[in-house]
Amino acid sequence: MLEPLSDRVIIKPTEAPDMTPGGLHVPVGAREKSQRGEVLAVGPGRENDQGVLIPMRLWVGDVVLFGKYSGTELEVDGHPVLVLRESDIIMRVR
Repeated sequence: MLEPLSDRVIIKPTEAPDMTPGGLHVPVGAREKSQRGEVLAVGPGRENDQGVLIPMRLWVGDVVLFGKYSGTELEVDGHPVLVLRESDIIMRVR
């Protein structure tokens, strides 16, 4: 089990679509890197300068959008995951 520290989040990125909205097939080499994913784990939050814990605003299961080049890519049990800071997440998708 992965347990992120501080204000870090572990995300399972969704796969980029293999078809365009017009129905054209996109080859694997030409697909854009996905900027959407599901939160798998969240850290406890970060401490401010006074030592007060600022809790995370994300929950496991949230679907989020993040910057294209954000985070650190890892492979866990053969599956790609991203480790990001909460501040690298652009928005929650509802």
